[in-house]
Amino acid sequence: MDSMLLRFVPRVLACLLVVLLTGCTSSEAGEATPSWAEGMATVQESRLPAQARRTLALIDAGGPFPYEKDGSVFGNFERRLPAHTRGYYHEYTVPTPGSRDRGARRIVTGQDDEIYYTDDHYDSFRAVLR
Repeated sequence: MDSMLLRFVPRVLACLLVVLLTGCTSSEAGEATPSWAEGMATVQESRLPAQARRTLALIDAGGPFPYEKDGSVFGNFERRLPAHTRGYYHEYTVPTPGSRDRGARRIVTGQDDEIYYTDDHYDSFRAVLR
């Protein structure tokens, strides 16, 4: 029994490691990644924090938005997203529980229905797959 357990544990740990390393970096099995998201880390909408999913629902509904800057032009000054003319991207606050200000989390949308999520104030983005 002990030898069987010793063979089983490494396999389980290896599978867990694969899931942890790939869970949010590629599209789900069998789903095609949209061309605008090629080469980027991705996350399924259902795997976003609840606050981000609520922000997306507000975007889909056209508001109202809780923060004055929601819907403002995102300049992409960090150049982490594909280059487009000014006004192409717009940003929305994703509330951070316990934060006294807008926090670091944002949803950025593009004119061609792209959706990006950042939880580190534009240092990195993941393409949101719906």
